[in-house]
Amino acid sequence: MDPTEPITFVTSTSATTAVPSVPLSSFGIDISVLFTGLFSGGSVPNGLVSFLGSFWSFYTVLAYIVCIIFLILYVYAAVQKNLYYDLRTERLRAQEKLYDEQIRGNGTNSRLADIFTHSESDNPNDWKLAIIEADIILDSVLKNRGYAGDSLGERLRSISPSQLGSLNDAWEAHKVRNRIAHDGADYVLTKRMTEETIARYRRVFAEFGVT
Repeated sequence: MDPTEPITFVTSTSATTAVPSVPLSSFGIDISVLFTGLFSGGSVPNGLVSFLGSFWSFYTVLAYIVCIIFLILYVYAAVQKNLYYDLRTERLRAQEKLYDEQIRGNGTNSRLADIFTHSESDNPNDWKLAIIEADIILDSVLKNRGYAGDSLGERLRSISPSQLGSLNDAWEAHKVRNRIAHDGADYVLTKRMTEETIARYRRVFAEFGVT
């Protein structure tokens, strides 16, 4: 080779194969912005932080609104529940008063017969009525015997076990009556429980000489 001959460099051009683009735009995603920011020193991280901050603020406000709505619904439900129980208690007391006025002139034996008839019925509502009637009679008996108190519960508290051997029966029977009064139609009273409760009232009545 002649040293004076100029050296010629041969450059080869390699074929460039085009990479097909993924049509993410159809899904509403512009991924080019992300790559541009990552590889050209853009502000994608700042934009992402800004987006997440805005999203978190929106989520926080939405969560507060939902919590407030649920709180309002809870308070409303609690108020309505208390009003419902108060109304049901007032109705029960009115029914007891009406029943007491209607049968006040009848003899005790007749009233006890009604109680036993109701307790032997196949209707759960009659069972509840029998217990309520028996509780009214017990309250009248204690009141007539001079026991102090504005209610049957207060009169029972003024009695000692030495004064009334069947005091526990009176308390247990009165508790069943209270559950009927407070729970109303929601209280499930079985036939067996009715028989046991009426038997407790009968033992108390027998000790007072009421048969």
